[in-house]
Amino acid sequence: MNLLVVYYSLYGHVHKMAEAVAQGAREVQGARVEMRRVPETLLPVVLEKMGAAEAQWALARMPVCTVDELADADAIIFGTPVYFGKMASQMSQFIDMTSPLWFDRSLVGKLGSAFCSSGSQHGGMEAVLLSFHTVMLNHGMIVVGLPYTFEGQRRTDEVTGGTPYGASTISGARGDRMPTENELAAARFQGKHVATIATRLFG
Repeated sequence: MNLLVVYYSLYGHVHKMAEAVAQGAREVQGARVEMRRVPETLLPVVLEKMGAAEAQWALARMPVCTVDELADADAIIFGTPVYFGKMASQMSQFIDMTSPLWFDRSLVGKLGSAFCSSGSQHGGMEAVLLSFHTVMLNHGMIVVGLPYTFEGQRRTDEVTGGTPYGASTISGARGDRMPTENELAAARFQGKHVATIATRLFG
């Protein structure tokens, strides 16, 4: 069973969540897990001014995803930052490139899931995750979320991300808050959950 984690990360928050998702998926016997990033569309000078150049240099070692790789996967887990209540334009542009897969029905019956990062608790993370679900359903995919069997979703003793639509982390207004252990645990749980279902269907 082939599982693909496809994400965009500007400052590294989503990258850390993606690593946790992949880690959880790899716990499932028979799962072959690959991580890919979507193409960057911002110029280096813009990244420099945004203070993201160092993070982007580190992320550049991750291979860039091609649309064809989606067709080869049995399960796809998408990750993105949330900007103004919507997914990053880099991720949106990549998804817009999947029209040939829609025409060929290449993603019908595959599993789809999503996770994200937002600057605040109410920064639109649920709206973005649901927008991913809309894309997946248009492609005929089987949508998988983060069930409440992950008990960390019920925590009220700390500020934490996590929704039944997918794992999430809160980066803070200045981006200085990295994913907490509970948020990473949610990502690992989601990766393992998707991989478990996928191996039952395709393994």
